Amino acid sequence: MIVPQRTLTKQEKIIMLKVYACIWSDDKATEMAKFYKSVFKGTKIGKTAYWGSNPMGVKEGSVLTMHLTILGQKIMLLNGYTKMPFNESISFVIPCKTQREIDTYWKKLSSGGGREVECGWVVDKYGVRWQVTPADFDKWNTSKNKKKKEAVMHAMWKMKKLDLKVLQKAFEQG
Repeated sequence: MIVPQRTLTKQEKIIMLKVYACIWSDDKATEMAKFYKSVFKGTKIGKTAYWGSNPMGVKEGSVLTMHLTILGQKIMLLNGYTKMPFNESISFVIPCKTQREIDTYWKKLSSGGGREVECGWVVDKYGVRWQVTPADFDKWNTSKNKKKKEAVMHAMWKMKKLDLKVLQKAFEQG
């Protein structure tokens, strides 16, 4: 999920509605949907598709896909019934305006078997990777002031869960 630094054009809004992620699970789409609904306020569970007859031996009528809207972003959960491991190359970014918001997402996403990772990353109990970051992180990271940018990065590298005040101070004093 990307938080724009400017107002999106009509074309960009259309593209955002057309492009969305598919998260593959063995057979946990329904469980995942309930979990993400508990983590992200306002999450909507949309269309659900069911398996028909198939050569894979999946029970007819089992959930195939579930569509969610999380923080305004459409996501599809897929029960693929084959093991497809997640890796670090894909993650979802959650831009947070307050430390309380960072703390809340961090706690919920790392609960029940999730794990904390350096630099604001957390892996939830399903193996999906999330970056729980301050909303200003993109502004700090793209600053033309090299000292400010590096101060934020050096402060962040010492953290797992990000501390908004420490990062803000690093940027201001960098």
